[in-house]
Amino acid sequence: MCGIGAIFRYGNGPLKDDPREWLEAVNARQKARGPDGEGLWVSQDQRVGLGHRRLAIIDLSPAGRQPMASEDGLVTVTFNGEIYNYKELRADLETRGCRFRSHSDTEVLIHLYRLYGPRMVDHLRGMFAFALYDAKERGLFLARDPFGIKPLYYADDGGTLKVASQVKALLAAGVRNTSPDPAGHAGFFLWGWVPEPFTLYTGIRALPAGSTLWVSESGGVGEPRLFYDVAREIVGADAPSPSLKLRDVEDILGRALEETVRYHMVSDVPVGVFLSAGVDSTSLTALASRCSPIPLRTFTLGFDEFRGKLDDETPVAELVAKKLGTRHETGWVSKKDLMERLEHVFEAMDQPSIDGINTYLVSKGAAERGLKVALSGLGGDELFGGYPSFRHIPMIMKVAKPLEAVGRMLRAAAEPALGRFASPKYAGIFEYGGSFGGAYLLRRAVYMPWELPRLMDPNMAREGLERLAAVEELNRSVQEKADPFRAVSALEVTQYMRNMLLRDSDWAGMAHSLEIRVPLVDVAFLKSITAVLRHKAFNYKQLVARCAWDGTPPEAIVGRSKTGFAVPISEWLIPNAGTVGSWRRAWLKEVYRSFLGSSASWARLEKDDR
Repeated sequence: MCGIGAIFRYGNGPLKDDPREWLEAVNARQKARGPDGEGLWVSQDQRVGLGHRRLAIIDLSPAGRQPMASEDGLVTVTFNGEIYNYKELRADLETRGCRFRSHSDTEVLIHLYRLYGPRMVDHLRGMFAFALYDAKERGLFLARDPFGIKPLYYADDGGTLKVASQVKALLAAGVRNTSPDPAGHAGFFLWGWVPEPFTLYTGIRALPAGSTLWVSESGGVGEPRLFYDVAREIVGADAPSPSLKLRDVEDILGRALEETVRYHMVSDVPVGVFLSAGVDSTSLTALASRCSPIPLRTFTLGFDEFRGKLDDETPVAELVAKKLGTRHETGWVSKKDLMERLEHVFEAMDQPSIDGINTYLVSKGAAERGLKVALSGLGGDELFGGYPSFRHIPMIMKVAKPLEAVGRMLRAAAEPALGRFASPKYAGIFEYGGSFGGAYLLRRAVYMPWELPRLMDPNMAREGLERLAAVEELNRSVQEKADPFRAVSALEVTQYMRNMLLRDSDWAGMAHSLEIRVPLVDVAFLKSITAVLRHKAFNYKQLVARCAWDGTPPEAIVGRSKTGFAVPISEWLIPNAGTVGSWRRAWLKEVYRSFLGSSASWARLEKDDR
């Protein structure tokens, strides 16, 4: 995992930035992403430059340094991420006559591009974001992995394209259009995350997950091209459900789990695991223990406020670690610890998020104990139905569907009365509850759309909501007649997981130079279990545990109520918030203030919320 930067001047416009100075500024801002070294490459004509900060994980030798060029110098790449199947790809490329000068996965990208061009991305298993310059075609090729595990942002001023792993790196190095993007700001108030491809700034965009972008010297910046649609894979609208027995399901799931964990253990440095008391985390630890030739390192974070309570995950984690024989460590965090680090949290946070502190703290603890790579169970809840949304959304739709035609009128009439004693979301059921997208908005939104003009400049709110078209976009990603379980899964994966959990894992891990890997967030794994996910009769969470533990998971795991990976923000930072919904709203405002400071002059945050 690393930090990358690129600058490419296209067309006949003047040179507005010194490419080397600009890349040096990007590298400086992204130093924590790659403390093991840095590199710069600038073409002779000064039209293109690539930058890199290195966190050495695979091929620790100088041969793995980046930016990396082909032998003839016609292809140069800067790459962030890991290609887990790089050894198989390399073996195949060698049979085709390719010669390698390193043992890195980066060099595989160069040879793949020479052989397949932009379709090279179809061969990759991993998490990736890279910028590759093709001197023969005089163009810059950008690509990002299908789930969006690794971030990639770009700014186009009409003559120069600038690229970095972080929004804040682009801002630090210099981007001309930093005016507020109404869609980005409205999206944050709506969800508690900034939805892709928007950012808070009009001039900066995220390259959509599973997309590539080609920029040519003569033709300029093209449109992002989607090469893989995760939502379509999950929903599987046109695929029939095969007839499978429990034994078949366990066999398919067990083999897929073992394979994805084995691939995610590929590393030239030790790999650890974030161990909690949940099914996904403990199952991952059991599988990784079998793959590791040495005792696996595990780390659990405990909070002083949770000691002796249901949310305290440390006793179960220690039991699991003892049973598996891992090298286990527990770290404890107090309110004082968090308050002392809060300023750094917001400095590290690349885009505002109402989550992420949990990952920041566990990453800090793991890194302080010498780990550079850690596996996370992220993704299990989204694929295997671990959230209440899998139950609530179909229920909301069943109630609201008959009222869809007059929904907005009923909502407007009901809101004043309901708002006195209940969440505004209850009134929203009438207007939004009849579709997957609308019901998902009700389940996940922090503020409802009609509330945003009270929080922001009204014109900015209206423009932002219009450009977001949140419900319409959500409904476009899942078909109306899709299976409810798979539809909710697709929405959780492409919205909550992509825009919040994965993004938070990136900035929070990189703040401590820690690479977080997510074996359950893997295209090959998803394809392997698609047939399994079309069956409704099975408890997927219990099946995952059975597969990981050879049929007999500890009762302390399967018999434990789900608590989530909680941080006591409500107790520590917002002590009088009341309900979960109220403190989410209060915390969103606090994040927004802390993140933007006095620049948020268009926000209206003085009112208290229910």
